[in-house]
Amino acid sequence: MEHQALITNDASVLGLLAIVLGAVFYTANSSDPRWKKFYAIVPAVLLCYFLPSLLNSFGIINGEESNLYFVASRYLLPTCLVLLTLSVDLKAIAGLGKKAVIMFFTGTFGIVIGGPIALLIVASFSPELLGVEGPDAVWRGMTTVAGSWIGGGANQTAMKEIYEAGDSIFSAMITVDVIVANLWMAVLLIMASNAKQIDAKAGADTSAITRLKEKVETFQNENAKIPALSDLMVILAIGFGVTGFAHMFSDAITPFMQNNYPDLKKLSFHSGFFWMIIFATTVGIILSFTRFRKLEGVGASRVGSAMLYILIASIGMKMDVTMIAKAPIYFVIGIIWMIIHASLMLLVAKLIRAPLFYMAVGSQANVGGAASAPIVASAFHPSLAPVGVLLAVLGYTVGTTAAWFCGQILQAVG
Repeated sequence: MEHQALITNDASVLGLLAIVLGAVFYTANSSDPRWKKFYAIVPAVLLCYFLPSLLNSFGIINGEESNLYFVASRYLLPTCLVLLTLSVDLKAIAGLGKKAVIMFFTGTFGIVIGGPIALLIVASFSPELLGVEGPDAVWRGMTTVAGSWIGGGANQTAMKEIYEAGDSIFSAMITVDVIVANLWMAVLLIMASNAKQIDAKAGADTSAITRLKEKVETFQNENAKIPALSDLMVILAIGFGVTGFAHMFSDAITPFMQNNYPDLKKLSFHSGFFWMIIFATTVGIILSFTRFRKLEGVGASRVGSAMLYILIASIGMKMDVTMIAKAPIYFVIGIIWMIIHASLMLLVAKLIRAPLFYMAVGSQANVGGAASAPIVASAFHPSLAPVGVLLAVLGYTVGTTAAWFCGQILQAVG
């Protein structure tokens, strides 16, 4: 029997999540050596998922009955996509040289093929995973992991809606996603601390990274300023304004597609959410070619990231940590999937003699998105954090399409 949650008022739940996020960020940036030690082991983003999930697992709040996730996914998500893609500098990404971009797309490819291969491997000794219909089919849950691992939380939400994954499989897959992805991130952070030795041994050329460090530092010094109220109001006007038009566009095109192109349902063209995400991302990229991209200097992507973290907490509160014990088979799938991705990354990095920085950030821009790619990038040098954001934004840009394609293969396998 389901017990009544201790806190059922959504305003109170939102307040509680805000306090949790504030406490995580406050302690993560604390100069106290004990907190520094703790966050050297436990990534802050993991806690932003995990603490709300504990509130749900122990009956303090009920993630299933709350409307916060709906509000965050429909209003804050498209807004944060606009603000994160607003600053994409396609020229600067090209300026990293082709190795950085090759490593990024190798990561994407590893995730697209890794999921279906992992499902086939595990299904060979656990055949009941295949042939399941309905919202709790394993392949549907795996599409949400693909979304998360090619671009992050925003794309994960998109895949859940597009492929209609049920809440219980979604809950299990979020647990797999967060734990497996953060184990890999921990490995990358350990490698980052030994980057010089690893690059020297591999004979990698790191001169482009040094030049970029200098260029980024110069750009930041020239453009960064303390945002005035007017700057923040313009940022919100663009973010929420585009979101409003994205909903209007979605409301118009979705019934048109449903009525005129019934066969395109399998391509997600009947999903209003799909069109909303496509519209928001596309307009964000178009705006990056206008003077609006200067809003990055007053913190557009930081406002977007704040919204993303509210979404992350609202996703976390739908997670039930007791699912790990119930479904270890999903963890086996997740670990095999990540091993395929990691092996491909390491192999290609060795073949093209890419610096470890490109491998680590290219992987994390896929697997962790804008929330954690800058963390891994700044582990190499603080001024390189924007490169993590830059590649993660590329992840947002290709993520929905690549994850959707992975979903199509998973659907065929499942």
